[in-house]
Amino acid sequence: MLYRDIFVTVFATLAGFTASGILANLYRLIASKPVSAAGRFGYVAVMVVAGPNVLFENAAASLRAKDCSRFAFWLAASISGYWSFVLGMLILYASMVTHWW
Repeated sequence: MLYRDIFVTVFATLAGFTASGILANLYRLIASKPVSAAGRFGYVAVMVVAGPNVLFENAAASLRAKDCSRFAFWLAASISGYWSFVLGMLILYASMVTHWW
C-alpha cells in the first residue's frame, strides 16, 4: 500500500511539472509581452500552471550564475516540486472525474 502512495505522489509531481513545462514553452512560443489588462490577466492565468517550470528554470539559472545561495535554490526547487504535485493531483482528479466508465 505504501508503494502505491509513493508511486501516485511521484507520478502526480512529474505530471504537474510536465504540464507546467508544456504550457510555459507554448506560452513563450505564442505570446508576446503583455501590455493590456487582458494580456496581464492571461499572463497570470498561464503562470498559475506554468509557474513551477518557470520558477525552477530561473532558480537553476541564478545558481549557475552564482546569483543565489544553494539554500535559496533548494527552497525554490522544493516550492516548485510541491506546486507541481498540486497541479498533478488536479490533473489526476480531473481525469478520474471525466472517466465515465
